[in-house]
Amino acid sequence: MHKFKFWTATAVVIANMIGTGVFTSLGYQLADIRAPFVLLMLWVVGGLAALCGAMSYAELGAALPRSGGEYNFLGKIYHPAAGFVSGWMSALIGFAAPTALAAITFGTYFVSVLPEASAGPWVVKVLAITLVIIMTLVHASTHRNSGRTQVAFTALKIILICIFCAAALILVPEPQDISIIPVKGNTGLMFSGAFAVSLIYVSYAYTGWNAATYLSGEVENPQRILPRVLFVGTALVMLLYVALNYMFLRVAPMDAMVGKLEIGYIAAEYALGTTGARFIGVVLALLLVSTVSAMIIAGPRVLQVLGEDFTIFRPLAKTNKDGIPVSAIWFQSLLTLVFIVTSSFESILVFSGMLLALNSFAAVLGVFILRWRQPDLPRPYRVLLYPVTPLIFLALTGFTLLYVGISRPVEALFALGVIVSGLAVYLFARFQNNKN
Repeated sequence: MHKFKFWTATAVVIANMIGTGVFTSLGYQLADIRAPFVLLMLWVVGGLAALCGAMSYAELGAALPRSGGEYNFLGKIYHPAAGFVSGWMSALIGFAAPTALAAITFGTYFVSVLPEASAGPWVVKVLAITLVIIMTLVHASTHRNSGRTQVAFTALKIILICIFCAAALILVPEPQDISIIPVKGNTGLMFSGAFAVSLIYVSYAYTGWNAATYLSGEVENPQRILPRVLFVGTALVMLLYVALNYMFLRVAPMDAMVGKLEIGYIAAEYALGTTGARFIGVVLALLLVSTVSAMIIAGPRVLQVLGEDFTIFRPLAKTNKDGIPVSAIWFQSLLTLVFIVTSSFESILVFSGMLLALNSFAAVLGVFILRWRQPDLPRPYRVLLYPVTPLIFLALTGFTLLYVGISRPVEALFALGVIVSGLAVYLFARFQNNKN
């Protein structure tokens, strides 16, 4: 049976991370911060947190090599109920809703080059549905087809981002006079509330660095490969994010981007003109193909292990002859299609980042707990600079969670509702298991 190789797993990490976030966050950040050095440091600090998280996950993934990500980690470190709730959150919120959003954004960007008469909302939804179905058919076939498709579209994503950055910087007729060297007042800004708020948007853009741990059981030699996958994938994304935001600041005036979502379009318009900006729509659409693809690979592995462990979810554990969890892939894709057709997922996405951050916080905290409880457990990889590395992640993520909880109490209550519902389903699933 074929398994995913290093570059496929790395492509899943990169593609899961680079979605729409990096092309929309700068407009919000510019509302309170106008210092180029501080703006770029946001992406460096966010990348540092993601790297610290990735290295911590590498230790957990090498010590506990089973697919399922946090479902596997939290279930073994804390209690099966914690793992189940984590899987429940991932199944309901973590993958289907963001996949739907990425697919709809793909359709929105793609129709930007079509004549207005043929670019109605229904066209966007048809394109989104078509993309999800095509990617589902590919990833429900074989590891070879799935891996080659993911690597190809992720490579295309990286190449297009590099070309976009280079073309915009070279062709812009009137580049902005910005300095990336720190000046007086920058240090104060980096410890301000505005920096903390902006870091929330950045942390959402980095979400997905843990994607490879969802398919650990299908990766060749996971104990050796997984740490490299997580580190290389996250580090590459951090470099691309810093390069993109430098290009945005160099190409377009800050005043033109404040409060705007379409940062990529605005930068392209200043650098390449109106015609060039329209074609950037197609480029951004192509970038999102690999995002949709990666989520269709990673998400169903959580559903698969839920099916392996709980009788009522048993159908989701079904695999084809190549070991692909076909039922779980189609189930997640059907849920994604429901979100696309009804467009009812926007409110869910407001607090999905909070739930995913909570998952990651609990997993990284588990590095300390696992070392304390099972000091003799074989650890093919140990997190670099322990305990500093996981502590950096916990401090930055904990601060973000606290701030979101205080400033968005309604979303925090919804998140609590998802957790409670997961516990209720866990108790019922355990009851069914014991009955059988």
